[in-house]
Amino acid sequence: MPKYIMWGTYCQDVLEKRAPYRQAHLDGLAGQKASGVLITIGPTKDTTKVFGIYEAQDEATVRKLIEADPYWQNSIWTDYEVKEWVQAF
Repeated sequence: MPKYIMWGTYCQDVLEKRAPYRQAHLDGLAGQKASGVLITIGPTKDTTKVFGIYEAQDEATVRKLIEADPYWQNSIWTDYEVKEWVQAF
């Protein structure tokens, strides 16, 4: 199955602004991880970017997951890009 990477951008003051949505966000990610579609995801240390790896049928599936996330819906993530990834090692 194809793998996809996601690079996204966080809003300003993310640590404060994410608080009301954080548990729903984490619960959703846990469900994606349990289903096998989410390989890994997390912020850069400076909390300006988010990086994720997904294994999904197609790019549209990954985009639907991202856009259903409370962080996207509440503008905690402000932009994202998805690319199909070829894992060399």
